[in-house]
Amino acid sequence: MANTTDWSKLQQEIVEAAPSLGIDKIGFTSAEPFHALKDILLRHREKGFESGFEEPDIEKRVHPELSFDAPRSIISIAVAYPSKLSNPPRSEPGAYRGMISRSSWGSDYHDVLRDRLAKLEAFIAERVPEARLQSMVDTGALVDRAVAERAGIGWSGKNCAVITPEWGSWVYLGEMITNIPFESDIGIMDQCGDCTICIDACPTGALVGPGQLNSSRCISFITQTKGYVDDEYKRKIGNRLYGCDTCQVVCPKNKGMNWTHHPELQPDPEKVKPLLIPLLTMSNKDFKEQYGRIAASWRGKKPIQRNAIIALGNFKDRTAVPVLSDLLLSDPRPEIRATAAWALGRIGGEEAFAALTKAAAAEQEPQVITDIEKAMAVQNSRAVAVQEE
Repeated sequence: MANTTDWSKLQQEIVEAAPSLGIDKIGFTSAEPFHALKDILLRHREKGFESGFEEPDIEKRVHPELSFDAPRSIISIAVAYPSKLSNPPRSEPGAYRGMISRSSWGSDYHDVLRDRLAKLEAFIAERVPEARLQSMVDTGALVDRAVAERAGIGWSGKNCAVITPEWGSWVYLGEMITNIPFESDIGIMDQCGDCTICIDACPTGALVGPGQLNSSRCISFITQTKGYVDDEYKRKIGNRLYGCDTCQVVCPKNKGMNWTHHPELQPDPEKVKPLLIPLLTMSNKDFKEQYGRIAASWRGKKPIQRNAIIALGNFKDRTAVPVLSDLLLSDPRPEIRATAAWALGRIGGEEAFAALTKAAAAEQEPQVITDIEKAMAVQNSRAVAVQEE
C-alpha cells in the first residue's frame, strides 16, 4: 500500500481530524491478541460473574484475527456524554419519579458511535481506498475497555470503567480494526492509587475487588433482566429504572465533569427522570414513541415497568395502590404481578391488603402466590406490631 512514513502522516491526520468527526479522544494499538485478558475472562466465568450479554466465545474476545482477516492495528475512540441534568424535575408525594442511568441519556449511543466510526471510515477510505476497516460498538466480539486501555484512551478503574484524564469515565467507547499498520500509542498509568470509594459505595457489593465485577449482583445488570428480581435487590434498586451510576458518580476523577458539547446526547429530563405511575399503563406503541430512541429501550418495556413498580414500593406511594392492584389482579405477565404484590406489601394499608387477599384466591402461578403470601405476611406483622404498641 504505502510506506511507513505515509502511515505515520495519516495517523497524525486522523488525530487532528478526530474532533471535527465528533470524536473526543482517539488512540491506536496493535492487533496482537489480548493474552493477559484471557486469564481474567476465564476466572470471571469460573466464578459465575458473567452477565450473559457478552460474546460467549472467549477466544473471539481475545483474538482480533478471529473477527478480521490479517488485522494490523485497532483504532479506539471515545465520545464524552453528560452527567448532570439541568433543572431536573423533582419527585413529590403522588408524583414520584424514576431514574434512567446517564449512559442512556439522549440518543442511543450505539447509533451515535456508529455514526462517528462511519465518518472515520470515510475519512480513512478517502485517503486509502484499498484499506479494510471493521467497526464495532458494544456488541462486537472485542472487549471495548481492554482495547481502549491498550490504546491509551484511559486506565481501567477499580469500578471497571475506563477513566480518561480529560473526560473522566463519562465516555462511550468504540473501536475499528484495520489492515493499516498504525503505530501503537502508550497506555496510561493507573491513577486510582489506594482509593476504594467506588467499591465501598456499590449498593450490592457487586464490585468484589479492584476491577472485578460480579455482574449477577450489579444493579445495572439486574435492572436490565426480564425475570423476577430477588427481594434482596428490590430495596437496593431504589428508584432506578435502568442502569446504575453509583460507582461513577462517587469517583473523585469524575468530580465536576459534565459534557454538553454533543447535542444528540443531551437528555430530555422528563424522559430520563419520568413519572412512575404513567409508565405502568404505557402501551408498546407509546413506549416505542417515547423511549425507542434511547439505549434503555433495547430490552423492551417490561423491565422498566417492573422497576417502576419496585420504585413505587420503595417510595411507599399510597396513590399507586389502585394501579398496582389492577396489575396484580389482571396483568398477564407473572413477573409484573409478583412485583406488584411486593410493592403493595411495602406500601401497606387496607386497600392494598384487600387487593392481595383477592389475588391470593385467584392466582395460579406458584412464584406469584409465594410473593402474595410474603406481602400479606409483611402487612400482618406490621399490624401486629402496631397493636402491641
